[in-house]
Amino acid sequence: MTANPGSPGWYLRRLSRMGPREVGGRVGDTVRRRRWRSARADAPGVTGARFTAVLPAGALAAVPPDAAKRLVAEADRLMAGQVEYFGVVRDDLADPDWCLDPKTGRRAPGGYAFDVPYRDEDAVGDIKQIWELSRHQYLTVLAAAYAVTGDERYAERVAEHLRSWWASNAPLRSVHWVSGIELGIRLLSWVWIRRLLDGWPGAPALFEDNPAALKQIWHHQRWLAAFPSRGSSANNHVVAEAAGQLAAACAFGWFPDSAKWREEALRSLDRHVRANTFLSGLNRELATEYHGLVLELGLAAVAEADAAGVPVPATARLVLLRMTDALAAVVDDALRPPRQGDADDGHGLVVDGAGTDRWASLLTTGDAVFGSLPWWPEATGTDVRTPLLAALIRPYGKDGAGRAVRRPAGRPAHFADAGLTVLRGPDGIWCRCDGGPHGFLSIAAHAHADALSVEVRHDGVDVLADPGTYCYHGQPGWRRYFRSTLGHNTLELDGTDQSVSGGPFLWTRHARSRVLGVDTSDEGVSRWSAEHDGYGGSVHRRRVELTAASRELRVVDEVRGPRRAVRLAFHLGPAVAADLVGSRAVLTWARDGVERSAVLDLPGELSWRAHRGETDPPLGWYSPGFGRKEPATTLVGTGFTDGARGFTTVLAFRD
Repeated sequence: MTANPGSPGWYLRRLSRMGPREVGGRVGDTVRRRRWRSARADAPGVTGARFTAVLPAGALAAVPPDAAKRLVAEADRLMAGQVEYFGVVRDDLADPDWCLDPKTGRRAPGGYAFDVPYRDEDAVGDIKQIWELSRHQYLTVLAAAYAVTGDERYAERVAEHLRSWWASNAPLRSVHWVSGIELGIRLLSWVWIRRLLDGWPGAPALFEDNPAALKQIWHHQRWLAAFPSRGSSANNHVVAEAAGQLAAACAFGWFPDSAKWREEALRSLDRHVRANTFLSGLNRELATEYHGLVLELGLAAVAEADAAGVPVPATARLVLLRMTDALAAVVDDALRPPRQGDADDGHGLVVDGAGTDRWASLLTTGDAVFGSLPWWPEATGTDVRTPLLAALIRPYGKDGAGRAVRRPAGRPAHFADAGLTVLRGPDGIWCRCDGGPHGFLSIAAHAHADALSVEVRHDGVDVLADPGTYCYHGQPGWRRYFRSTLGHNTLELDGTDQSVSGGPFLWTRHARSRVLGVDTSDEGVSRWSAEHDGYGGSVHRRRVELTAASRELRVVDEVRGPRRAVRLAFHLGPAVAADLVGSRAVLTWARDGVERSAVLDLPGELSWRAHRGETDPPLGWYSPGFGRKEPATTLVGTGFTDGARGFTTVLAFRD
């Protein structure tokens, strides 16, 4: 049992993962928080402020009609007070309570922000539910609807809600002043709201001529300058902080410190997008949704700098280019990327309606800004965000010395630094193999204990699925399950995880994996093998072969070491039904009305059972998005290791 966040045991575990520099920085943060409790800081007076970071002429006209139609439909739902966050439908959006968690009915207490126990769901409620509304990304949707229609109802609702939020959340006096990522994303939303409302006569009175708005914008930037995410926490959070700070300092550059904030934010953004990204272009957290979040934040931040004429380091643009190429390389035939590590449905900038494909949108933006490559998959669908960002971002195809950027000549299959390999077969067979690091930084906050796991799809349908994330705070049993070894398509020994958890965002020991071999050069057979040392005294080695002619995937697991109890799990996607007899399972599913099937021959040395929707303990679940879960079949084989033979699993797709 791991210590709960905020308990003495958790603090000791967390401290053990910090270096001296981080400890010193956090001590300084603590002193500053105490000083800020009583020291009143007034925003400097601003006169003659003007908003000049407007959209270029023709940008709105470039929005595709079907994307605009989806946007307006979403805006109308929001106007009716309806929204859904993390599986919870709420109908109170017409006049929201900014500190209410609709899931538990609890309301976060007021008072000094740093006194609020935001990790304690019993005291505060589900903090994700409370924070999400106050990212104000639903207001960017309403503002975008005004921009494409000219209907002032949308603008008036935005103004009403911003004034309500500013009045209800004085600086440092609510739970919305606790986390830097929230302040950064909120600033980015405010910049886009002001831009999209530029044609509305009331926009200046809402922002630059409004003392309440100026106070909030200044205090948000002061906070971000004072409390950056540090050391072991410098993951996607610090990118969001830098992106929001840069956006505000460029678009709202009305304050004495704006130039300093802009320079510091640009340095931080450049440093941390590079630190958060492998040279191959994949995100170091090895959590795909955070790859998307960091890419969205980076593109939005560069858009603000370009709009303001602020030079952006070529290194930052190069990282965003590599991230886009990497995304194009790893998606399946339905443009779905791997389901790897944590995912919390977080977005950097939202101006689109429901039904807009996030990954297709990013690839479309990448094509507009960087240019697609011949091997890129075709990005179908349309979106609002791409033409708006493309109107602001300077196209990029050269490095800082003016040389053409080198990009992959063909579609990469193996990302050596990230330990991620994608094997592809006929008819949309896609297999991700995981032989990479456990996670990013010393705490690996968003990692799962999934070393050597595989994820298999057929024409975009999850067959052997990564179950997802489901939750962060408040439900520790479910958090443990969804990031456990048993919760992934890999092998568990003696009922323990490969890596040791110290809390919901903390790993105190990391399994070390290494890829032994990859061969995707043969069009007939693709091969991958890797091993990890997470079980102390035993080494788990796995080999995977995908044979094109027979449409067959072979997985061989070996454990070198003493005899130990083993559980081998295969999680099926929610659309897949399984008929298990002995060690053979017949899998069936449908895609676009067409029946599909496969045979899964499991190791006969193990005893196999099917589990579905079990709760004590959890087993047999799939999370399609944060806060949502549904029953799915998990096949678990139990027995003991046999170093002489290992365990062989064969998945054969039928016509």
